[in-house]
Formats: sequence, structure tokens, C-alpha cells
Amino acid sequence: LLGAYVVLRDIHIGFIGIVSVICLLPFATLPVDIGLTPTFLDLALGSVVGIWLLRLVTGRQRTVATAPITIPVILFLLIAVFSFIFGLQNGPLTPTLLRRFAELLLSIGFVIVIVDYCHDWPRLNSLVKILLLAGAGASVIAIGLWLLPDQLANDLLNMLQRLGYPGGWVIRYIEENPDLSERAIGTSVDPNSLGGLLLMIGALGGPQLITKRPLFSRWLTWGIVGSIFLAILLTFSRAAMGGLAVGLAFVAVVRYRKLLPYMAGAGLLILLLPVTQGYVARAVAGLQGQDLATQMRIGEYTDALILIGRYPLFGVGFAGSPDIDIYLGVASLYLTIAQQMGLIGLLAFFVVVGTLFGYAYRQRHYFRADTQASAVWLGLHAALVGGLVAGILDHYLFNIDFHHAVTIFWFLVGLAAASSHLADQASVENSSPLP
Repeated sequence: LLGAYVVLRDIHIGFIGIVSVICLLPFATLPVDIGLTPTFLDLALGSVVGIWLLRLVTGRQRTVATAPITIPVILFLLIAVFSFIFGLQNGPLTPTLLRRFAELLLSIGFVIVIVDYCHDWPRLNSLVKILLLAGAGASVIAIGLWLLPDQLANDLLNMLQRLGYPGGWVIRYIEENPDLSERAIGTSVDPNSLGGLLLMIGALGGPQLITKRPLFSRWLTWGIVGSIFLAILLTFSRAAMGGLAVGLAFVAVVRYRKLLPYMAGAGLLILLLPVTQGYVARAVAGLQGQDLATQMRIGEYTDALILIGRYPLFGVGFAGSPDIDIYLGVASLYLTIAQQMGLIGLLAFFVVVGTLFGYAYRQRHYFRADTQASAVWLGLHAALVGGLVAGILDHYLFNIDFHHAVTIFWFLVGLAAASSHLADQASVENSSPLP
């Protein structure tokens, strides 16, 4: 109630709360039993959406700003609801399943709230700043825990049990082998989940390093983005590293082509330097299918394709698999959507993404100059490109057990759509130059 009152006074505080929880305490739940166990993220999202709806109902806000992505998002939500209901025959409707599916809908639908809220560049830039700062905070925590002795780091993480975090031995290693390198997890429980979060924020911050008008001072920008890049390295997540590389390459190809030779040189150094040979060997092993993680992924992909072949249209829903010989769950964003929502759901997702980037392409002329707004616009789309590439090998962006990962992806979708919408409005109104 106190949180809702604060958000009612200033909804921007609610957005700060959402981003802070996603990055710093993504799995935290209320430490007291009130009959159900809402997460901090549930409360933050619910407060912002509730206040936004209340303003519409009471007439304090009479219009809702929309973008071309609005209708595709609504259609995607409707298909998700249909698949959920259709799939209830495959498993029981438990309170946990219902809550997590509601969280999924809330996160996807939050795109509409963000587009409406960001009606000017100062608001949008403020949310981007919060994302970068929170991402840096998550990175510093992850790096600090990685540097500590394993036992001490584990004891510190176990203190989060009172907030709903898992207990026991939670430190993670490559291939779950303590003889191999430790993987940074921060407070995100899983190194791949942390890597997926940070790669998108890192790609968002990439253009800030080279634009003439960054959101922060130059030294602070390098500190923020540098800490994020280092934390991604320490997760040893190949999907995150690959997604970040593609996201930054997107920035170079679209705007800063002179950076391509430097990126190629950096890639060559990674291949040749002795200190990076562990990363290179792990990447090569993955490409050759020699390590355990890759072999498990191949098995998951095979089973996922079998399941999709049996239930191609609307999938099997979110309750479970109807066939005992095939399980539900695969390390791929796209195969996960196809399993749960069928090929129709996957097509709807592609329509959402295509509409978003098509809208950005139509507004590209507005961002030709190297302005503060153009760097933000480019970074937002680079973040999504990186996330979509990493999604080939990871499923967190559409996994109902990782609400924060789902939310950050759709949060960025909303911000990207809002940035193109602002350019569209300015073009129509023949407004003054960008800030």
C-alpha cells in the first residue's frame, strides 16, 4: 500500500523500482506470508500498471499514446491466452502456474504502458539512464561475489533465503564442475540469466561510448559499460557473449562503420592472447558439439522439434507436455514459444519484432545526426538485436520461471517503440531539432 501511494504521487518512482528489482533482486519475494507469495517485481509492476489504469478510469488521463506495435502485441497476448487455456488439459491449474502466466501477460502488456508514458525525450532518457546504472550495479555485485572466496560468496548469497532465494550451495561453475572456472551469477541465480540481462544493457550502452553527447560524463560512461562487459565475460555465457558481439556489430554497421576494423582487431586479439584461450577453447568446443552443455542443447532441440511437429498450430500451452516421452522446455527462445504457443504464436512474435524494426527503419532519417537521442534510439535496438541472437541458445526471455528476464526484454521493446514514436511525432509536427 505504501508503495502504491508513492507511485500514485510519482509514477516515475515506480519505473525506478521495476528496473532496480530486475537488476538487483530479481527473485526476491515478500518475507512474510500473506496467503500468497508475490515477488518484489510483481508489486512494482502491479503498482505502476494499476496507477496507470486508475488514471484512465478516473479521467485524469483521457488519451493513450500508441505505436504500430500496439496491435501486434495485443494479438500476441490473445494467442498466449488461448494457448494457455487450450493447454490446461495437459496439466493441473496450480496457483503458481496461474500467477506466473499472469506475470508473463503483465510483462508483455507493459509495452503499451511504456509507449504511453514516454511522451518526451527527457522521460525516455531518464529510463535509459536508470537501466544503465542498475545494470552497472548488478555487474559490480556479480564481479565482487566472483572475486570473493567461494565459501564466503555462498554464505552471502544464502542470506537472501529470507527473501525467497534458493539456499544450499548456489555458486555455479562451468559444466557444474568445481575443478573448472567459477561463473558469475550475482543475485540472478543463473549465470546465463545474468549474461542475458547484461548483454542487452551492455549493447544499450555501447553507442554511449562513442557518441558526441552521452547521457553521462565520459568517464562515468566508460565505468558503467566497462563493468557490464567484464561481468558478462565472467558469466562464461557463450550466448551472452555472442549476443553482445552481434549487438555491437549492429551499432557499427548502422551508424559507426569506422569501428568495424577496430572490432575485427579486438576479435583477433581475443583469438590470440593467452589470457583468453579458455574462452576460445570453450567456444570452439561448443561449435563442435564436444562439451556437455552443447550436447544437452542438441538433445533438447531434437525433443522440441518432435513436440512442435505433433502440436504445430497452438502448441501445448504452459501447464506441461501431453506426452510422457517428450518434456516441455528447451534452451531456445524461439523453440520455447513454438512449444507453448505453436507456430502461430511464433509467427505472431516475429510480427511484433518485424513491426518494431520496420517502424524504426521508417524513422531512421530523423536519427541521422549524431545526437543524444540517436545514440539512445540505436542502443535500444542494438540491445534487442543482441537479445534476439542470444535467444537462439537461451530461453530466459520467454521462460515464466524467469519473470525478470521476460520483463527486461519487453521493457526494452517498449522503450525502442517509444523512441521511434517520438521521432514520428516530431516529424509530423515539424518540431525543433533533437536534444
